Amino acid sequence: MVTKLNLGCGEFKKEGYVNVDCFAVSEPDIRHDLNSFPYPFEENSFTLIEADHLLEHLNDPFQVMRELYRIGADGCKIKLRMPHFSRGFTHAQHHRGFDVSFPLYFNPSFQGGYQGVPLRLEKMRLRWFAQPYLKKTVLPAPFYYAGKTLGTIIDFFANASPFVCSRLWCFWVGGFEEIEIVFSVNKSNC
Repeated sequence: MVTKLNLGCGEFKKEGYVNVDCFAVSEPDIRHDLNSFPYPFEENSFTLIEADHLLEHLNDPFQVMRELYRIGADGCKIKLRMPHFSRGFTHAQHHRGFDVSFPLYFNPSFQGGYQGVPLRLEKMRLRWFAQPYLKKTVLPAPFYYAGKTLGTIIDFFANASPFVCSRLWCFWVGGFEEIEIVFSVNKSNC
């Protein structure tokens, strides 16, 4: 039984996952408009949910997170990769960029706008050179490897304190392409 979900797979399907996308040309395992709720899965169906550069395309990220909580089993990891606000609007279909404050909305003690979805922040990383699997197909090799090397150096220092670097010096390095956030679902205390 497959218990891993790849939402918004596009052309980058993952083996061993249920791959979901709204475009038939991608030939996903399941074709579904991810702005339409509920998703076609039972509650507590998945132990791992991944969404790589998806949330910025959808109308209501908070509703999506409520849905991921619903279909995630207790202990499920939700791995999100999305554009950082400093470079989030470089694509015509992006509705928003994200920053380090996004996880706060899933912390029950956050008085500034808790969304009713208790998720535990496991990891958060900034990336200067994101989506290398895609860049390798469009950049000449010298630019790809130079960007990847420079990105590794910038990421090392940025992730010493993502909260400081997200706002304080992201524009010094030309912005970050991506923020990765990993949550865990804990339904046993609800």
